[in-house]
Amino acid sequence: MIRGWYTGASGMRAQQWRLDAVSNNLANVSTEGYKKDVTSFKAFPEMLLRRTNDNGVYLQPFGSADYSPIIGKLGTGVELNELFTNFNQGAPRETLNDFDLMLEGKGFFAVSTPYGERYTRNGSFVLGKEGFLVTKDGYPVLGENGLISIKENNFKVDSEGRVWINAAYQDDPERMVGREANLWEDTILLDTLKIVEFEIDRYLEKQGTSLYRESQTSGPAMLMSVYDRPKVIQGFLESSNVDPVIEMVQMIEVNRAYEANQKVIQSEESTLGTLINQVAKFG
Repeated sequence: MIRGWYTGASGMRAQQWRLDAVSNNLANVSTEGYKKDVTSFKAFPEMLLRRTNDNGVYLQPFGSADYSPIIGKLGTGVELNELFTNFNQGAPRETLNDFDLMLEGKGFFAVSTPYGERYTRNGSFVLGKEGFLVTKDGYPVLGENGLISIKENNFKVDSEGRVWINAAYQDDPERMVGREANLWEDTILLDTLKIVEFEIDRYLEKQGTSLYRESQTSGPAMLMSVYDRPKVIQGFLESSNVDPVIEMVQMIEVNRAYEANQKVIQSEESTLGTLINQVAKFG
């Protein structure tokens, strides 16, 4: 009976992990570039139940219990196997903002932080006070040659992640507003966005504010070659890959599974209480 308590408790703990992941996904359903958390579980090794004599002695001679007939299996509980990130592509959302960038395919933008280089799928960038392209939290976005210094209304990013500026109007970006596209014929390649990949990206560690850092399991960041780079789309953002309907259904499943494990523990406790009371009567 005590085993039943541990089995039920392990089930409740597993559902708590699952609920934490689902809640976090629902909280970030509107966060650009957010990738949902996924939990997977594994069962503790099952025990084989074998038939015995009425007096509790195995049918086979002592030491030969493995030859007794098997009548079933007994589960011994469940535990969290892993909590990982699902990096499936999110839906595109048009913003018409030149500072918004989206990656179509695998890969990550690289940004510089006080704690080292970090990586993100959230391409909602802004122009920093010092004239650099930065995240909304103020972390500079990295190009292959360092920080990206641009001016408003005077830069374009092509599908390969190359950042171009207009040579004729780079000293007066306001003159670019409302001008025709042919004014971009005289352009200068400023830099190329640093886009990286990982050997096993599902094991990247989340750092908050849409940032990830490499882990020992994910492997180090590797600069993507021009042939493998994802398509960069300016004026679009990648939406979260969380489906709120699926997450709500999972939340209902979690609540029901949690209650079922509670009832297992309550039944075990009631049965044990009855047994103790009956033994006391005849003791």
